[in-house]
Amino acid sequence: MLFTLRFDMRCPPGGRADPAALYRAALEMAEWGERHGCLQAIVSEHHAATDGYLPAPMILAAALAGRTRKLRIQVAALLIPLHDPVELAEQMAVLDIASEGRVSYVVALGYREAEYAMLGRSFTRRGRRMEESLEVLRRAWSGEAFEFEGRPVRVTPPPQTPGGPALLMGGSSQAAVRRAARLGLGMVTQGGDPGLEEIYRAECERAGTRPGLFVNPPPGTVTSAFVARDPDRAWERLGPYLLYDARSYAAWLDDADATSKSTAASIEELRAEQGAYRIFTPEEAIDYTRRHGVLLLHPLCGGLPPELAWESLELLAAEVLPAFGGT
Repeated sequence: MLFTLRFDMRCPPGGRADPAALYRAALEMAEWGERHGCLQAIVSEHHAATDGYLPAPMILAAALAGRTRKLRIQVAALLIPLHDPVELAEQMAVLDIASEGRVSYVVALGYREAEYAMLGRSFTRRGRRMEESLEVLRRAWSGEAFEFEGRPVRVTPPPQTPGGPALLMGGSSQAAVRRAARLGLGMVTQGGDPGLEEIYRAECERAGTRPGLFVNPPPGTVTSAFVARDPDRAWERLGPYLLYDARSYAAWLDDADATSKSTAASIEELRAEQGAYRIFTPEEAIDYTRRHGVLLLHPLCGGLPPELAWESLELLAAEVLPAFGGT
């Protein structure tokens, strides 16, 4: 069976779990995931969030790598324009060595002006900054000495992965797709526009670059999955956390389209959507995974207390994984 574990570390004020408990649980869940055949652990990045949304994904990725031996880890998304690319190149190179090449990245611009304001970056210039930064990363990982913004640069040590860790572009706009094609990167979208892949491939041909992996989630993709024997009871217990997460993202995304976006104003509406947030019975989880190939888990969604999250994971291990030859 293929499943992933995503951690964004939201911890709403007044919730039942505190940040220390959630971070401790994330590390323990990564270890659990490795033992049970997890495809990948994913960590995210946002800043200036009142609920403590993970602002330092590289640090958590390093901690996850230190607690595991084979588990793949992805930073998705890494908001490249918010960082100094030279310092970022050093951090990514060291993490590539320490993790033995297990950490990959989906790089993105971000969409919240508040983050750019807090970190002193230009929101309107973020596309150009992304392209400049990616060029710096590639040059830095080659080991060559060069200048950037009048600064002498030489990044050592080089990453273990030849050419540097794997990078994909994230975004849902045509501009993001064209940028990925121009720069020779694969693409991960938030879904919503089935024509993006055609645009990507046409732009690759025009730019003379080789098309990479293109991931465009179809409508109805479940991005925050849970398993429970009694979904009615589970929605009573987990629903407030899932709704908090859904409404938080909806407020940030505003009018933007995304597979995971919800318009629900209540737990009942969120459940009725049958969208990104789902609580499956074990049988439903097996059926969904057979049809879609992967189950995307978000165990600490909305600051969900670890003891509730573990109930879902343990049921997955006991009654879902055996259907795919796992334990």
